[in-house]
Amino acid sequence: MEELLKRLKQEADLNDQQAAKSIEVVKDFVKEKFPMLSDAVDKIFAANGQ
Repeated sequence: MEELLKRLKQEADLNDQQAAKSIEVVKDFVKEKFPMLSDAVDKIFAANGQ
């Protein structure tokens, strides 16, 4: 997850809070649009400290 945060900060010029919020929004969007992936998404982000 640190790699994704780093890329968001560098490539999108986001600060720490903005990058973390962006990940949260994407995570929630995927879970909303693809509920069958909800558990997988939670596991991916839990495994990476989010």
